[in-house]
Amino acid sequence: MTWIKRSLENQFQIIQKKGKVFSVFGARRVGKTSVIQKILKNQNGKIFIGTGDDQDLQDLFSSQKKALITSTFGGYEWIFIDEAQRIPNIGLGLKILVDDNPEVNIIASGSSSFELSGQLGEPLTGRQISYTLFPISISELAENFGRFQILQNLHNYLIFGTYPETLVAENTQEKQAYLLNLRNSYMFKDILELENIRNASKLNDLLKLIAFQIGSEVSLNELGNSLGIAKQTVERYLDLLEKAFIIINVRGYSSNLRKEVNKTSRYYFWDNGIRNAIINNFNLPETRMDMGMLWENFCVIERMKKQAYQGIFANNYFWRTYDRQEIDLVEERGGELFGYEFKWNPRKKVKAPKAFLETYSNSHFEIVNPENFMDFLV
Repeated sequence: MTWIKRSLENQFQIIQKKGKVFSVFGARRVGKTSVIQKILKNQNGKIFIGTGDDQDLQDLFSSQKKALITSTFGGYEWIFIDEAQRIPNIGLGLKILVDDNPEVNIIASGSSSFELSGQLGEPLTGRQISYTLFPISISELAENFGRFQILQNLHNYLIFGTYPETLVAENTQEKQAYLLNLRNSYMFKDILELENIRNASKLNDLLKLIAFQIGSEVSLNELGNSLGIAKQTVERYLDLLEKAFIIINVRGYSSNLRKEVNKTSRYYFWDNGIRNAIINNFNLPETRMDMGMLWENFCVIERMKKQAYQGIFANNYFWRTYDRQEIDLVEERGGELFGYEFKWNPRKKVKAPKAFLETYSNSHFEIVNPENFMDFLV
């Protein structure tokens, strides 16, 4: 979307780093193409913009003919290839291009299948700078419109998420229609195309189960039994859904205590709107029983976006003991542990788990609720 400045636009010095391919990953429909085209619109020099759907471009890169590739792109100062994952052996083709034209600025973007197909990793080792674009973050919204807008629209973000199209939709009906179409038409497209999965029904059923377990550890055996599939298949599906930027896995933290849980996972959705589309529930907050889950999902994901965009280097975990002491999110950064508990009800008082503070002397604890979340997420 061109109506909002994205964090990617602040990375221009990195984008034009010579001798590198700047590759932009991200789920479908998060605005990768729009923001890159917006950046290129302000550049001088000859610009090539192509798409991986172009058969001539596919044939050119797939040929791996050095002379043909380098001569074809001679004279360009910027080369942008969108949906690059659709070009066979694109990594090798880009390696040829960047090795022979180190002064050219090369940008390649693609949805999750860009990463799923594994085409860039090895060929561009040492020649690639990667960037992940997420659904619009509230830190981006605050930068563009101020923090007051975040407070005004918090309920909308919790229910409908922050995909660009949902933010510009005129009413709730349009938001719902867009998210349901995204769920039905785009969400599993890369996985189905590349991973030889016959239909999306099991993936959708798995996500429904995950959607009702936000903030809780999931059992692969229980998921497999519920779906009638093997544990190994559940593991594979969850891995694919992560690579498709639909969910993210958070593991348990453990260092000192034998009674700490560290071999299970919690899963969060990269967008609240997608989560609600999966369970087909767009009811208002005051009528819902799952606002605690939505608040936790929102806080965890927006915090991870902030980490990515603002260069906060942290390892993310949850923490729980077998006697049920727990913390929703633990950040390990700078040699210290920062624990965060997310509560939708600001009046609900929570004490820091005694075992956590006693075991980890370099630890901190904070409750994040709708009255104090702004600095934590923005």
